[in-house]
Amino acid sequence: MAAACTFGIEEEYLLVDLASGQVQARPSRAVARCCREVMGEHHAEEMFCSQIELVSPIFDNLHQARSFFTQYRQRLNCALAEQGLGLYCAASHPGAQWRRQQPRRTPHYRQLFDDYQAVARRSLLSGLHVHVGVPAGYDRMQLINRLLYWLPLFLVLSTSSPMWCGQVTGYRSYRRVVCGEWPHMGLPEALPDWTAYLRYRALLQRTGALDAQGDFWWALRPSRRFPTVELRICDACPRLEDGLAIAGLFRHLVEHELQSRPGVRRMNRELRWVTQENYWRACRYGRQGTFIGVRDEQPVSAAGWLAQLEALVPAVTVDAERSFRHAARIVSEGTSAERQLAVFEQARAQGCDLRGMLRAVVLQVLREARD
Repeated sequence: MAAACTFGIEEEYLLVDLASGQVQARPSRAVARCCREVMGEHHAEEMFCSQIELVSPIFDNLHQARSFFTQYRQRLNCALAEQGLGLYCAASHPGAQWRRQQPRRTPHYRQLFDDYQAVARRSLLSGLHVHVGVPAGYDRMQLINRLLYWLPLFLVLSTSSPMWCGQVTGYRSYRRVVCGEWPHMGLPEALPDWTAYLRYRALLQRTGALDAQGDFWWALRPSRRFPTVELRICDACPRLEDGLAIAGLFRHLVEHELQSRPGVRRMNRELRWVTQENYWRACRYGRQGTFIGVRDEQPVSAAGWLAQLEALVPAVTVDAERSFRHAARIVSEGTSAERQLAVFEQARAQGCDLRGMLRAVVLQVLREARD
């Protein structure tokens, strides 16, 4: 059995005013300083002044990850509460007005907003990113091709963005709909190996579409800075245990594929078609969708799809076993998206106006992030 892969996790958060439930569009210098002091070297700025990112160290197991994120979420919430703020850990805020947000004015983000205009300004969204280390000598594009089919299942497990600008969108992950407005942010390109990846990157740089330090933002990508593959398809998860289960499953799947016989997996157009269709269904319906299964392309529920993954890639570690068990609980009981919609409808039934219904959703998400 090959050695276990190390991994890291990045969580993005919005800063929300506890009294109003609104995103703090222009946090004060004191708030910014508070975040930097609490997070230290794990602090990262994001596109908007109202958003921060918590970047983990390298982990060997989920116990380490759980301890780190429990500690830092608690520290941040306690420190921010003194400023009247809280951490909003879902992928979209139900009532935030993106036009009111203050873009980050560092050179990198200034260039980003200048290049992508309204697409960038609309992207008030938070994701969960998981890096898994890949040993030297493995072709990361070949590995990505092996992992491709399962990407929409990870989105199903994480959906937390059913509302946008005060409206129910009809999607469980509206975040990924907005992501589709960006170039190089959908499924990874159909590149058979690392050599093809380098040729593709060189072409875009040569033609002015990508600068020397430019990134692709694919739903799964080879990191440019680290020897990892990075899962980027997932919505941010208010419940820490949901995010940890996703990280554990992704790490387990990568380890399994690394232990499989290496070599170029023949590019399969039908597999990409199936993955693209499942991706749309995951955005639209989440765990309530019907998907194209891996076995004879037969229809399968989210629970059945997860069971297929477990049958093909059985758990061989405690972390993997617990991750499968928690993932099964998610598809049985529902994701943050469904809990948000349930609270919204409950508030409507109680006679709340739209503002009260949106506030009920915000309070529920804030509560989940503290539990």
